[in-house]
Amino acid sequence: MKYLQLIINGIWHRNPVLIIGIGLCPTLAVTTSVSNALWMTLAATFVLVSSNILVSSIKNIVPSHIRIPIFITIIAAFVIVVELTLKAFQPEVDKALGIFIPLIVVNCIILGRAEEFAQKNTIISSLFDGIGMGLGLGFALILLALFREVLGANKLLGYTLFPGMEPSLMMIMAPGAFFTLAFILWAMNAIKYRQNK
Repeated sequence: MKYLQLIINGIWHRNPVLIIGIGLCPTLAVTTSVSNALWMTLAATFVLVSSNILVSSIKNIVPSHIRIPIFITIIAAFVIVVELTLKAFQPEVDKALGIFIPLIVVNCIILGRAEEFAQKNTIISSLFDGIGMGLGLGFALILLALFREVLGANKLLGYTLFPGMEPSLMMIMAPGAFFTLAFILWAMNAIKYRQNK
């Protein structure tokens, strides 16, 4: 039950984007399509889970005064694995996500989980925390991308949805990302308010 709660916390109660409000730069940048959001979710979740497990494994032998550089080095190693894998097997995805794959190294969600959770908890708990936070990030990315791709391009995963419908180009631009995020945050707060009533 404890492990299921870690996953639920990552998706809903402590969602890194929608509740804590971190990792917004890549969130707003890569959510122009659901495909980009799915690939970023896979990449970030792999790095989150892998770095959480490794940080939790070595927490007792890492001197506290150099733990942040060590955590960043661990995260960077996993990001390089993701980047090289995408370059080799999915070059079009690598091109679409661009600089935001290497920037996972400094994504505050991943470093924050290593610092806040993985260095203080067991390997299994850290594994489930990474899965939960990755799914939470994915939930936010895919939800944003769904609205933006449908309204901004009249497509979903590259397929035209409503022939003849004129898309709103603002939705695939930066203002559309902010408006969509604001709408989602409003909806989440309304749901939580009703649950607590």
